[in-house]
Amino acid sequence: MRTPPNLDAAAPAQSMPRRVIAVIGAPIDLIDWKGAIARISQWAQTHQSAYVCICNVHSVVTAQQDAAFAKVVQHADMATPDGAPVAWMLRRLGASHQQRINGPDLMWRYCEHAAQTGESIYLYGSTQETLSTLRTKLLEKYPTLMIAGDCSPPFRPLTAEESQQIVERINASGAGTVWVSLGCPKQELWMASMRGRINAVMIGVGAAFDYHAGTIKRAPLWMQRNGLEWLHRLFSEPRRLWKRYFSTNSRFLLAATMQLIRGR
Repeated sequence: MRTPPNLDAAAPAQSMPRRVIAVIGAPIDLIDWKGAIARISQWAQTHQSAYVCICNVHSVVTAQQDAAFAKVVQHADMATPDGAPVAWMLRRLGASHQQRINGPDLMWRYCEHAAQTGESIYLYGSTQETLSTLRTKLLEKYPTLMIAGDCSPPFRPLTAEESQQIVERINASGAGTVWVSLGCPKQELWMASMRGRINAVMIGVGAAFDYHAGTIKRAPLWMQRNGLEWLHRLFSEPRRLWKRYFSTNSRFLLAATMQLIRGR
């Protein structure tokens, strides 16, 4: 079990009532694309320290198994249904029109919004090579987008001094949002530990940097729309992912079935 980060930092005020439904114990927001972008933008404009979890099957199953990670998701300022099965569960539990709000698309749509409104963004995670390519791709698509900075952290625990330097660098950049690509659960634990320290909204987007930079090929649209993006990833990286998908998908299916039988 992981040691939970300090979650005592005050959450930002919500401009609209927050509505959530628990999916196998993880509270997931009932929200559409417009609402998700508007909520993040409101916090970003006032430099609220907040974090957003983008929850797929792996996230909610990990939350069920790991008490420290469960607390991180429970204390998130927003948790969106990334995976198609998570959105499907919300629809079965009463949110009949719930959309899938996934990390790569949320980042892309928000960059369009930020380019139009003049908000600046910060990129945190992945490799420096990927970050450089990502910058180029984003600015080709959105020439007016202000990228305030980027950081490729070392693939090891940060020292207290390194952590403080990163906090100071991000805060000095003036960015309203920090897009975090460290993978689950590392990115969620990092964001939770930084709430109250980083004066921006942190959004954990998993492999979004690699998708948008083109270093990993994303599933075709027809697979995304039919909840098969996980299958494309499995075929792309079978040796790394088959155990994870077999285990988490099986656990999710069992837990979701039991929740539906119990009626929430």
